[in-house]
Amino acid sequence: MDFRIADTFTDSLSRLNGDEQKAVKTTAFDLQLNPANPGMSFHKLDKVRDKNFWSVRVNSDIRLIVHRQPGSLLLCYVDHHDAAYAWAARRKLEVHPQTGAAQLVEVRERVEEIVIPRYVAEVRPAPPIFAATPPETLLRYGVPAEWVEEVRRVSEDGLLDLAEHLPAEAAEALLQLATGVTPPLPQTGDDTADPFEHPDAQRRFRMVRNVEELAAALDYPWEKWTVFLHPVQREAVERSYNGPARVSGSAGTGKTIVALHRAVYLARTQPGARVLLTTFSDTLANALRQKLKILLNGEPRLADQIEVQSLDAIARRLYELNFGRPRLATAAEVRQIVQAAAQAAGQPFPLPFVLAEWEHVVDAWQLQEWEAYRTVTRLGRRTRLTDKQRAALWAVFAETWAALQAQGLTTPAGLFSRLADHFAATGRSPFDAVVVDEAQDLSVAQLRFLAALSRGAANSLFFTGDLGQRIFQQPFSWKALGVDVRGRSRTLRVNYRTSHQIRARADRLLGPEVGDVDGNREDRRGTVSAFNGPEPTIKVLDTEAAECAAVRQWLSARLAEGIAPHEIGVFVRTAAQLPRAQAAVAAAALPYKVLDDHVETTSGHVSISTMHLAKGLEFRAVVVMACDDEVIPLQERIETAGDESELEEVYNTERHLLYVASTRARDHLLVTSVRPASEFLDDLRR
Repeated sequence: MDFRIADTFTDSLSRLNGDEQKAVKTTAFDLQLNPANPGMSFHKLDKVRDKNFWSVRVNSDIRLIVHRQPGSLLLCYVDHHDAAYAWAARRKLEVHPQTGAAQLVEVRERVEEIVIPRYVAEVRPAPPIFAATPPETLLRYGVPAEWVEEVRRVSEDGLLDLAEHLPAEAAEALLQLATGVTPPLPQTGDDTADPFEHPDAQRRFRMVRNVEELAAALDYPWEKWTVFLHPVQREAVERSYNGPARVSGSAGTGKTIVALHRAVYLARTQPGARVLLTTFSDTLANALRQKLKILLNGEPRLADQIEVQSLDAIARRLYELNFGRPRLATAAEVRQIVQAAAQAAGQPFPLPFVLAEWEHVVDAWQLQEWEAYRTVTRLGRRTRLTDKQRAALWAVFAETWAALQAQGLTTPAGLFSRLADHFAATGRSPFDAVVVDEAQDLSVAQLRFLAALSRGAANSLFFTGDLGQRIFQQPFSWKALGVDVRGRSRTLRVNYRTSHQIRARADRLLGPEVGDVDGNREDRRGTVSAFNGPEPTIKVLDTEAAECAAVRQWLSARLAEGIAPHEIGVFVRTAAQLPRAQAAVAAAALPYKVLDDHVETTSGHVSISTMHLAKGLEFRAVVVMACDDEVIPLQERIETAGDESELEEVYNTERHLLYVASTRARDHLLVTSVRPASEFLDDLRR
C-alpha cells in the first residue's frame, strides 16, 4: 500500500503539545505497519464533500484525518475532534484538470451577499487585479476550477487573504503576477501520469517507504522543507551545469535547502563520488550537518559520501595532510606587525587605511611582489593612489611579509592560496563536487581554493547565497578568479520562512536590487511570501527600563498566543548589549540561553545572541533590541574606516546585519531602541 503524508499533516502535528504528538506518532506507526489492523478505529465521515476522508481515533479527543483509497493511505491532518472534522468538511483531494497535480483543495463556501442601506458616501472599491486574466491562464497556474471566478474578482486588498485558501503553486503565481512578475506557465498534465509524482504535488505529499522515513518525518515537523521541494528549487537541484552555478534569493527562499538537496542529488546520481558541503563558519556547518542528518535518515550510504565541514576546518585538515600543521597568525598579531612596519617606514597614511589596504588588497590577493601590487586593480578602494604612494605603502607591506616569514606565520588567506596552488598544480582533488552555502561571504582566497578543488569539471561547483546578507567580506570579482556563473545563475522568489509583512518591511533596508562587481543583478522586487501575518512592531523608547518593559509585555503576549519559549529569539548588535536582552527576557519570567558559536538552542528556553550568530536560525517570534544610534551602525567601525569606500562598506554590512536578524522571524517581529534611535529604523518604519 502507498503510504503518504501531506505537509498539512506535519503543520497540524507541530501545533499539538508534546504528549499529544507522541500519541499521534504511535497511531501513525501503527497505520503504516498494518492499516487493516482491526484495532485501528477508522470512522467514515459523512458531512464531507470528499467521501474518501476518514477519521482515525488517537485518544478520547484527538482525531487523525486520512484520505483512504484502495491501495493508498494519505495522512492529511490531525487536531482535536471538532476541529479535525471541521477541517475535513472544508477540503477535498482532487487532481487539477490542467496541471495534473494532486491538490488538497479548500471547498469554496458560497456566501449570500446581504445588502445594507448606507447613508454615507460610499468608498469606491479597489479594482479587481485579475479581471483581464483569462480563466484558462488561471487554471494553468494551478488555481482550482471552483476558485477561478473568486480570483478574477479579488482586489489587491483581499489578495493575501484569498491566497491562504489556495494551493501553494496557485497562490505563489498570483502573488508574483500581482507584483509585476510573470511566472512561466507550467506544462499541462499527462492524463496517464501519477498525480502525486507531479512536481507541484511532490512539494506537499511525501511517499513514506519505511518506519525510519516516517520517524524522521514525524520527529521534525518544523523541518518539512527538507522534504518538500518547490518545483523551481527541484529544477535547480537536478539540473546539469557545464560550469560553476549559483542560486540566489532573499532570506527565507530556501537556498540552504537547495544546497542540501544538491549535495544529496550529486551523491545519489554519482555512486561513490565524494561531495563536500561547506559554508564559511563552523556554526553554520554544524547546522547543515544536523539538517543533512534529517534529510538522509535511513540512507547511511549517501551520508558516507557527503562531508560537511566549514571552509576553515576543511582547509586546515588538507593543509596538515599536504604541508604539516600551519602556524596561523591571529588578527592581533597581524595588526601588530603591520603597525610596526608602518611606523618604521614613516609613510603618510593613517594606520586604519594601511590595515585595510593590507587586508582587502595585499593579503587577500596574496601580492608578495612590488610589481604585483603596483599594477593591481584596487577594486572597491576609492582612494586613488599614485605610483609614489603605492611605493611608500609597499615598503610597509614588504616588511610585513618579511616579518611573517621570519616568525613562521601564515595568514588564513595564505593558507587557502597555498592549497589552491597545490591542487591546481597536481590536477587532483579529494572531492568530486563541492556545494557551498552562504557563498556571499567567501573571501578571495577561499574562492580560489574552491575553484582549484573543482578543477573546472561539469557539476563540480555549486553556490547558494544572498548578496543582501553579506556581512563579513568586501565584494570582489569572481570572474577574475575564473569562476564565471553568468548563464548559470537563478534567483528564488518564493519566501517560505517569513511572513509577507515582515519580509516587505525588512526588504526596505536593502533596496529593490543588489548586484556583484561582475554585473550579476538580483532583483528583489519579484519576491513573494507564501503566507500572511501581523505587521512588525517598531518601538523607540526613552530609557532602557522602558525598553525592557515593552519587550517584556510583547513576550508575554506571544506566550499567551501559544508560542513556546524556544520558538522565540532575541538579537542584539554586540555582546555589550546582551545584558539588556537578558534583563527583558528575565522580566518576562522566561528561561533563556545565550548562544555561543555552536548555536545550539535549548527546548523551553528563549535564545539570545548577537546578530552575527543569527545566520541559519529561525523562530516564530523575534525581538531585535538595542537598535540605538552608534550601536547600529556600530560607531567604532565607522571611526576606523580607512576611506570613503570602506565607510560605505561599513554601512552596507551593518544594514545587512539588521536585515539578517529581522528575517529570522516567521510570524512576529519587534524591533526596539532607546532614543536616539538608529537611522536604519527610519527605513523600517516608512
